[in-house]
Amino acid sequence: MTLSTTTVASPVGELKLVASDAGLVAILWENDDPARVRLGAATENAAHPVLASAAAQLAEYFAGKRTRFDVPLDFRGTDFQKRVWAELLAIPFGETRSYGAIATKLGRPGASRAVGAANGRNPISIIAPCHRVVGSTGKLTGFAGGLEAKAYLLGLEAAA
Repeated sequence: MTLSTTTVASPVGELKLVASDAGLVAILWENDDPARVRLGAATENAAHPVLASAAAQLAEYFAGKRTRFDVPLDFRGTDFQKRVWAELLAIPFGETRSYGAIATKLGRPGASRAVGAANGRNPISIIAPCHRVVGSTGKLTGFAGGLEAKAYLLGLEAAA
């Protein structure tokens, strides 16, 4: 399956959007580690309908005009990762959850570190809001886009 890509500017740096015909596959950070989300070859195609929709929705989000996304998603990962990423999608706009809370919700209360690892491999940053996951004390912890970007996203949502 051929992947399409485009790059969009944002307040947290350039974001590389990747889509299949089924949906959005990834939102990658400007300095993302290529090993974090492994994808096949992609062709530049800003006109791809999924990419165009994702770019428009992200622009609305950054402008403070969108609190929910409805672009189709095409998650690629293990079953456990997909379960964690589904829990990310359930975190309400402007709220946070701890890794432990997500592990408990998944019926695996001792799996905080596994949740953290899956969260770190979330391929669809921002839309699958891994930035809303914090340490048990509320402290900001690791984020592929950097802690400054994580703080920015949480601040953007708090202001709305």
